[in-house]
Amino acid sequence: MAEVTFQGVPIHTNGDLPAEGAQAPGFILADQELNDRTLEELRGKKKLLNIVPSLDTPVCAQSTRRFNEYARNHADTVTLIISADLPFAQQRFVQDEGLSSVLPLSMMRDKQFARDYGVLIEDGPLAGLTARAVVVLDENDRVIYRQLVKEIAEEPGYEDALAALG
Repeated sequence: MAEVTFQGVPIHTNGDLPAEGAQAPGFILADQELNDRTLEELRGKKKLLNIVPSLDTPVCAQSTRRFNEYARNHADTVTLIISADLPFAQQRFVQDEGLSSVLPLSMMRDKQFARDYGVLIEDGPLAGLTARAVVVLDENDRVIYRQLVKEIAEEPGYEDALAALG
């Protein structure tokens, strides 16, 4: 269990992020067309997982925009935006923002992803959503960088995450 804060108030996740060097847990998440997407189908490319509570918040929206800027020029990396938002809301967000280089994925069917990655918030007003985190995976799905953002209302450390991608 990890402790983060939401507007300064401590809240807890169900566990810890996967360790650096560890094999990333597989997942099944829904894309904008309601298709299941898996980690396995993305093997062979680096992956940046931007895990956010909801794209309907300013910080989540900003981190998605920032990682989209990086993804535009790095075809060797798949940039996933993972939230509990419905795929329809995710699609509307990326269209309204003109974001074409990120792949939004939804936990709408199951919260197993959040459990396996240790980011499921267990208490407080955001219980059932994810804490803010960034996980970078290599081409073989090994964790090469991870950050659990200590204050949910703050942005992640972009430079360190992007540096891990090389």
